[in-house]
Amino acid sequence: MRFTPEEVERAQGVVYAAMPPTPQYSWPLLRERLGIRVWVKHENHTPVGAFKVRGGLVYFEQLDRAQPRPAGVISATRGNHGQSVGWAARKYGMEATVVVPHGNSVEKNAAMRALGVRLIEHGEDFQAAREFAAELARERGLHMVPSFHRNLVQGVMTYWIEFFRSFPPGEEPAVVYVPIGLGSGFTAAAAARAHTGAKSKLVGVVSAHATTYLDSFRQQQVVASPVATQLADGMACRLAEDEALQILLREAQDVVAVTDDEVAEAMRILFTDTHNVAEGAGAAGLAAAIRLRSRWPREAVGIALTGGNVDRNVFGRVLAAADQAG
Repeated sequence: MRFTPEEVERAQGVVYAAMPPTPQYSWPLLRERLGIRVWVKHENHTPVGAFKVRGGLVYFEQLDRAQPRPAGVISATRGNHGQSVGWAARKYGMEATVVVPHGNSVEKNAAMRALGVRLIEHGEDFQAAREFAAELARERGLHMVPSFHRNLVQGVMTYWIEFFRSFPPGEEPAVVYVPIGLGSGFTAAAAARAHTGAKSKLVGVVSAHATTYLDSFRQQQVVASPVATQLADGMACRLAEDEALQILLREAQDVVAVTDDEVAEAMRILFTDTHNVAEGAGAAGLAAAIRLRSRWPREAVGIALTGGNVDRNVFGRVLAAADQAG
């Protein structure tokens, strides 16, 4: 997926009218712990606490100019995409309905409602919620906001452009670890790498308990896989998106899976070493960097802390587990 300079400039204008670029740091304690420099892009510092808001802003800006302009929209989410929809829909004066699976994050649900979203609970996982949202869209004449779309990627790539352009040419990290939910984050990283001419290798990261993209990457076709992750809800995808998979096959150096235990440890490390709160998917990049640090033993790596929207009781259990182990 490629974007013209004019498309990139337009997306940046839309995003930066609503928020500034996010911070990026190489934390000394992470370097000490891993033995390599780790550059952290803090997408947990956006107005909704996750990178998704960028895509929502660009998608809705273009939807606002559509003829006829939709009166209402609907989407499905495990949380961060829904907050993005709610934020952007409120900005452009559209009513938003979001479908979430039963058992979804209590605090993400509350955040969506606070943005004016009408929340519906349906199904046991994201795919079931997504299919129900599509059905409601047809029945009620609502515009279905997809979870993967060119306009969403166009917004998301703005943070990866910030990341890659922060380094002098040829001094980018050797590898960047990119969490994969439905694929907009990885696709945006690949698009930004092409746009900036960066040379970093891209490694996709999935949950070991939601492996559709890993299985599909290996078999070079979409393969559905069950979802059992209890921590990385932002990566809890049962069925890969074919367009995103084709980009993954072309652009990824590798795809790796990290367990909930590895993700929990990465969440604890991020809090200890940087005092940032990471949700499960937000810590997956660091979990992969720890797992694969011997592969790039003397070179800098990059990760995105893609979101910090974790329920207080879940984060409390994650932190307490380390105390119990000690």
